[in-house]
Amino acid sequence: MKKPLLLLTFLICLGQVYAQKMKPEDTEFWEPEPVVVTPGEGTAPPSDAIIIFDGTNLDNWENMKGEKAEWEVSDGAMTVVKGTGAIRSKVIYGDCQLHIEWRTPAEVKGKSQGRGNSGVFLQGIYEVQVLDSYENRTYSNGQAASIYKQSMPLVNACKPPGEWQTYDIIYKAPIFDEDGKLATPAYITVLHNGILVQNHYQIKGDTPYIGLPKYEAHGEGPLMLQDHGNPVSFRNIWLRKL
Repeated sequence: MKKPLLLLTFLICLGQVYAQKMKPEDTEFWEPEPVVVTPGEGTAPPSDAIIIFDGTNLDNWENMKGEKAEWEVSDGAMTVVKGTGAIRSKVIYGDCQLHIEWRTPAEVKGKSQGRGNSGVFLQGIYEVQVLDSYENRTYSNGQAASIYKQSMPLVNACKPPGEWQTYDIIYKAPIFDEDGKLATPAYITVLHNGILVQNHYQIKGDTPYIGLPKYEAHGEGPLMLQDHGNPVSFRNIWLRKL
């Protein structure tokens, strides 16, 4: 038997002997203590969440010029007004847990990408597609719950048009070094209507309609919702900074 193997065997045996002499409290720690957070009932936000839209007004939102958002607010929801453009949250963030509910029109118009199209852009850059993908075939990396033009969802979990749907998203923002080069890519996990559809996916960069994804250095950013010309509605939007 070679000496390195003998040494390894000795260390393993020594470790086993030491482990047998340990007490339960030797592997316990009491500090720090986790912060207490009160869960919400159902889809209600937890006690430490930042409410971005509570169904009453667009005070926490602006258009892409930094002016007043012009989407319609009624019945606890906000709805895209065609031609007014995308809106973004005044709250900026990096790593987060995001909850957002959305609904495509009950009256079906169009097909493929022309049917109930919008988008949820993390930090205003990385799009989780919103689309009426209920019995509506389109390219797989462009259907609902895809990371647009990058990653198709693991399954199609879409409800019929006109029904409220949920995205619960865990997002890890990219990290850039002092020279603006990518040090760590972004990662995202998405549950669509409670079903896992993106499993810690490594985002390859931005999500353009034409061209390949790329990263450009940035700091914290807003949540952006897209005006794609369809009257898609949103409600109950909150996030927790992580």
